[in-house]
Amino acid sequence: MNELEGLTALIIEPHAGMRASIHSMLTLCGLTRIEHASTSNQAVKHLGLRQFDMILCEYDLEGGQDGQQLLEDLRHHKLMQLATMFFMVTAEGNHSKVVSAAELAPTDYILKPFTADRLLERIGRALDKRNAFLPVYNLMEAGDQEEAIAACIEGQRLHARYAVDFLRLRAELHMFLGQADLAEPIYRHLVEIKAIAWARLGLAKTLFVRKQFTEARDILEDLVDTNRNFVDAYDWLARTHAAVGELQKSQTVLSDAVAVSPHAVRRLRTLADTAFEAGDIDTAEKALRQVVSKAKYSEFRDPEDHVKLVRALVHKGDPVGAAAVVRDLDRSMGGRANTPLCSAIASALVHEYTGNEQRLGEALGTALASAKDAPNLSADLKLELARTCIDNGREEGASEIVREVMSNSSSDAMVTRAMGVLEQAGKGELAQTLAQQSRQQVVDLVAGGAARAKSGDYQGAVRLMLEAATKLPSNPAVAFNAALAALRCLEHEGWDNRLGAQVPGLIGNVRKLDALNPKLPALAALHQQVLKQYKQGAHAAAPLRKAG
Repeated sequence: MNELEGLTALIIEPHAGMRASIHSMLTLCGLTRIEHASTSNQAVKHLGLRQFDMILCEYDLEGGQDGQQLLEDLRHHKLMQLATMFFMVTAEGNHSKVVSAAELAPTDYILKPFTADRLLERIGRALDKRNAFLPVYNLMEAGDQEEAIAACIEGQRLHARYAVDFLRLRAELHMFLGQADLAEPIYRHLVEIKAIAWARLGLAKTLFVRKQFTEARDILEDLVDTNRNFVDAYDWLARTHAAVGELQKSQTVLSDAVAVSPHAVRRLRTLADTAFEAGDIDTAEKALRQVVSKAKYSEFRDPEDHVKLVRALVHKGDPVGAAAVVRDLDRSMGGRANTPLCSAIASALVHEYTGNEQRLGEALGTALASAKDAPNLSADLKLELARTCIDNGREEGASEIVREVMSNSSSDAMVTRAMGVLEQAGKGELAQTLAQQSRQQVVDLVAGGAARAKSGDYQGAVRLMLEAATKLPSNPAVAFNAALAALRCLEHEGWDNRLGAQVPGLIGNVRKLDALNPKLPALAALHQQVLKQYKQGAHAAAPLRKAG
């Protein structure tokens, strides 16, 4: 029992009697530091305050979310450390559905009913594996993915029983670093030796990121055909169809995925966006109603969902229903970032449809004023606001928004889409002018940061580029140069804890926006050089707690 001494646990279970039963079992196993959550929201709040060594989560949660979706939310929002053991507690009848539901799997499944001895056995097995992977997890948490890959190779040598798991993690690290060419042979090897579904998915992802869409599609279609519950394969197949402009096929695949896993809000959002773009307003409305309903009590709800539902209802000719959604937005989302802006955009759409010019003008005025301080509002809604402005005599406001969307664009496709808003209104020349201005703005920002660094004003370069990254969070060039400026400042001016803590997020944003940037490996290498120079990160950090 001593191997569990000092470990912490969080029980996520809606029924008080079952929580008490699991608590008693954990106590018998030697754990004394145990906390409870009866809902997913309570669990999120617990994990926002502290980390746990293990989480035991009931699959059938209440409130429209299951344990698998909670696990995905915790990983997506980085609320759970890599070393945290996540056990899914589920009834026998759900097991076949649960174990194949997603690429992101829990540490283990515990089938009800179970005894304290059975629970101890599962925890002990998971703890052994966690301890084998701790060196890798430490390096990953410190942002040293290159060293983590080396640690995977060493871990595979020392712990042959986990060889497949080390290979999988190694491949995922290569993908994280934008090295799809190095991940591909690992996934192919795993497919050959075990034909594991997630290995085939990984192989398809390596093909997708290198734009080999036909080969990726063939693997993904076979995965979906042979494993109807593997929802991540559906997601990537939908992305593959969308990448080649097959929106109807993408929508069909997403609808199938929602039928398998109906509570995943992010997937429902994607379905709604895809359906709306494909012109299927009925499906978009249905999906958005589910999003608004399921996210109503979620810690991760987003006021943009209401605006998109209003837009769908207006397109369907239902201003009464749309106005009701605006009222719900104001009532249920008050106090959240972007809610006043989203409410103004939604109201403008309703008033535009009903022809209430005075209320429309007021709403547009509020939206334009608020949009200046909302860099994280989606480009989709900003362009919707721009369209409404230009169709209602506010060309100056529309131009400002379109220019900002272009400057903050993560791709040429978004620039083209932004230009299209003006071109459809007969403002093609203005679209060209704004595109040139936005490109020049980014060039001038990057050049300004480089000039300051070259003159030795590293802190000035950092201030300029971090301010630019705040204003233009989706621009890959700005993101890259912000990370580079921060690293050069640390390299030449000495270590600063505040700035050093920002660097992993800056580099992570570059990876998210431009995963195939050929300069990314050099940027990561400079980060590790700076960490070693000042004995920071994994090179100085104490290891995570090991039991035993």
